[in-house]
Amino acid sequence: MIKEGNTVSDEQPNITKSRLGRGLASLIGDAPKDIASDLGDNPMNIGTLPIEQIQANKQNPRSIFSEDELVDLANSIKEKGILQPIIVRQRENNESYEVIAGERRWRAAQIAQLDNVPVIIKNLTDDDALEIAIIENVQRSNLNPIDEASGYKRLLDIYNYTQDDLSRVIGKSRSYVANILRLSNLPIKVQELLSSGKLTIGHARALISSNDPEKLASIVISRGLSVRQTEDLIKSTSSPSFKKTAKSVKDPNIKNLEELITDSLGLKVEIQTKDNVAGKVLINYLDNDQLENIKKRLIS
Repeated sequence: MIKEGNTVSDEQPNITKSRLGRGLASLIGDAPKDIASDLGDNPMNIGTLPIEQIQANKQNPRSIFSEDELVDLANSIKEKGILQPIIVRQRENNESYEVIAGERRWRAAQIAQLDNVPVIIKNLTDDDALEIAIIENVQRSNLNPIDEASGYKRLLDIYNYTQDDLSRVIGKSRSYVANILRLSNLPIKVQELLSSGKLTIGHARALISSNDPEKLASIVISRGLSVRQTEDLIKSTSSPSFKKTAKSVKDPNIKNLEELITDSLGLKVEIQTKDNVAGKVLINYLDNDQLENIKKRLIS
């Protein structure tokens, strides 16, 4: 049961895109002013809830929460408490609440072993809740670029935002939004490397224009290349001379294996592989007798 703090009118406002950009910071509790006075006549219920009655938002765009950062935040909460209330809405069963904004604070509060947390309860539709959750997250500076791109894409696809709309709502330039969205075109493995911090956003932007982002990403990481060095690598690998040279140079282990099988069969053998994992073996023969010999060797 909610412990009442301040109660304002239960009638809920119609949340629209035009209001989200201007008033979102206040809505999600980022403003340092007193909440009630900062929101004016914006209706809400302010109070505290038992932490076990609150559940995570399954549609939260943020998929990665740094354990170290959560522990640091938990330590701060133990010392100072939660300074910004968590925005929640009541679930359909009326027995629990769902986090709309402030999931990091809620997770850190669990680590800090708080019994109750300050909340603002909003009566929101599924669409409004998802929209606010996405925008609240993409405005955070520490959101990883892939989650950020995913959030933008959902706003474009689900809510018919334009890139101009996004730039106004989140306070970023249109070119920034466009560049972040382009990250969605990278292979999944490269996106995972970016999400985990093994690649920077600068590396990722450079890799978008390459012919084989996945392969080049592994080279960038293994060699510890800077963004500038990555750009130079991509330029060199896209040149015709590099492709011809790369095709002619074969892994020494593969070449040794070719020679070993050639000596064993007495026939020229060629191994073709792109990644030294999968490929094909070509056995050259001159007449039917040699082919018959190959057959016997294979089925013996």
